[in-house]
Amino acid sequence: MGKLGLTEILVILAIVLLLFGGKKIPELMKGLGSGIKEFKNAAKDEQPANSKKEEETKE
Repeated sequence: MGKLGLTEILVILAIVLLLFGGKKIPELMKGLGSGIKEFKNAAKDEQPANSKKEEETKE
């Protein structure tokens, strides 16, 4: 039950297309992409700060 087949993916895409329409989907994908990009940047910025704190506590 964990894997989605081709049929399930097509049904989900059809429902999204019916709910939002063809004009809204590019805007939604752009927003989703920028959100993922911001999340990755925040994760990159957070890692060095954590490693510096760990190094300071070890000394």
